[in-house]
Amino acid sequence: MSKKVLSVSLGSSQRDHTAHLQLMGEDFQLQRIGADGSMEKMLSLIRQYDGKVDVFGLGGMDLYIQAVDRRYTLRDAQKVANAAQITPIVDGSGLKNTLERRVVEYLQERTNVFAGRKRAGVVSAMDRFGMAKSLEEAGFEMKYGDLIFVLNIPIALTSLETLAFIARLVMPVISLLPFSMLYPTGKKQESSKPRNSRFFLDADIIAGDFHFIKRYMPEKLPGKVIITNTVTKDDVELLREAEVEVLVTTTPEFEGRSFGTNVLEALLVAYTGSKTELEAEEYLQLLKELDFKPRIMELQKGGFNV
Repeated sequence: MSKKVLSVSLGSSQRDHTAHLQLMGEDFQLQRIGADGSMEKMLSLIRQYDGKVDVFGLGGMDLYIQAVDRRYTLRDAQKVANAAQITPIVDGSGLKNTLERRVVEYLQERTNVFAGRKRAGVVSAMDRFGMAKSLEEAGFEMKYGDLIFVLNIPIALTSLETLAFIARLVMPVISLLPFSMLYPTGKKQESSKPRNSRFFLDADIIAGDFHFIKRYMPEKLPGKVIITNTVTKDDVELLREAEVEVLVTTTPEFEGRSFGTNVLEALLVAYTGSKTELEAEEYLQLLKELDFKPRIMELQKGGFNV
């Protein structure tokens, strides 16, 4: 009998997918159901499947936001998480720092993806703190788009310390706002609304949540490397047509789709049989044990070798 992981997402149902895989001889079913921006539907789905699946993934929204030295809980996401009374629920934040730091190290040590590239932009460092920190440590000239893409303030930050200072001022209020005000949800995930194209065009490496990238990127991104997650076949073709050179997904591909970190974290929790999220060292050990590697795709022919 297979273990079941169900990601209930605030995002579009057009991105729904089911995959089956084996880990160490054990069968798993991964399923993603989008609620099209409806919190009520998310709550209904979680109540419907509570106790009937092994682990929930909380998709399309973060339960926690990490800003350097502090972690903030988002009120809307907490409401959804509280609906699960029996089945454990994780949002991917417990895994992000471990997984995404490891991915940057992997790219730096085992590939030439970073060769000749000096500038990196992370669309939201509070959403991807581990990735932001590891790119900074890798020596890139950094820009962080949290003010641009979350608050629509056209200022790119260049320091995580500045981001932490701003977060201490605004996060107590922001954490209480409806999540749809902070992040593309529902049909917004399927439409483009370019914003601050210079942020994308100035960077050699564009990293972070794919829904931020897809919604706000310009039509063309020639020669860029994108490090992200949760892409479908259609998303890959969109990036190919945008002339992106290399796509790296931090989570592996399962039956034609890279799922979000919430799904991978839920999968690891289900694999261990735990009823709560794991510690960072446990995730790191499992990633090594199961030999999960990032997916690296050359989208344009010629000029790049892993």
